[in-house]
Amino acid sequence: MHIPPAGGPPPNRHDFEESFTLLEGEIEATFRGEKSVVRAGETINIPANAPHSFTNASKQTVRLLCLCVPAGQEEFFAQVGVPLATRTTSPPKLDKADKAAAMKKAEELAPKYRTEPS
Repeated sequence: MHIPPAGGPPPNRHDFEESFTLLEGEIEATFRGEKSVVRAGETINIPANAPHSFTNASKQTVRLLCLCVPAGQEEFFAQVGVPLATRTTSPPKLDKADKAAAMKKAEELAPKYRTEPS
């Protein structure tokens, strides 16, 4: 995933495990109410049902690998995200309307993919 500056999911929880391995950049993660910085080369693991969120607080795009167990969440990301030609292709610049539309779509699809606000 490419996470633009100021990007990242709002506080949420779900009944599957999730981990983020930072490939480039860093994020500010909140996990069970505790904030931490996760840098390139590091991984944060989120157990099922644990409230969490993260933000790209830098001015650079962050690249991360997200793993969800069991599988299925990749379908959500495919519907909400913007497909890229390769894993290193730069993401498109999104304007406010594009970002708002993506957030609305994510909120609408969240229940189908067992994700709820926390």
